[in-house]
Amino acid sequence: MSRSWERKVRKHTEQLNKRRKKAGLKAVASPAAMTDRYKGRNYILPAFLILFIGFYIYMVTIPADDPNLSNPVESPVFWLTIASYLALAALFWFRRPYLLVGKDFVGTRRFTGDKTLTASSIKAITVIRPGYIIIEPKKGGNWVFSRMLNRYPVDEMADRLQRFAQDNRIPYEEKKK
Repeated sequence: MSRSWERKVRKHTEQLNKRRKKAGLKAVASPAAMTDRYKGRNYILPAFLILFIGFYIYMVTIPADDPNLSNPVESPVFWLTIASYLALAALFWFRRPYLLVGKDFVGTRRFTGDKTLTASSIKAITVIRPGYIIIEPKKGGNWVFSRMLNRYPVDEMADRLQRFAQDNRIPYEEKKK
């Protein structure tokens, strides 16, 4: 299909959904909404932050040689610091990383926010069995999805990315360690 035809379909679907919403009916799924999302779990950074909190508590509670120093555990700043690091660990735990695969784009979440790559800006897709997927953009750094680091379902992702690569004529390579 041509791009102009896809834009027309998207525009008319949006108009139809607005009318259906006013009438109290369920929206029609647009072609852009048909995506596959593969979620992982970030556990390394939260674990590191919790270990850091333990180290911080240990270092602060070591008795000082000078008896004139105040006890830092009684300070509200001490407890605020611990609560802040725990909140940060919880944020990284509950904010799950993902790979979103659409018809002509892939997307993921990075530290700086959600990122999207169109099919035309992808140089190659490499699957290293068992457990790694590398998406190489034409500009910028590689996107690496790992079963070990982020608990991604790599086998399902590899099958979907292979179809994505075939549909968009992107080089796809599968390696075994």
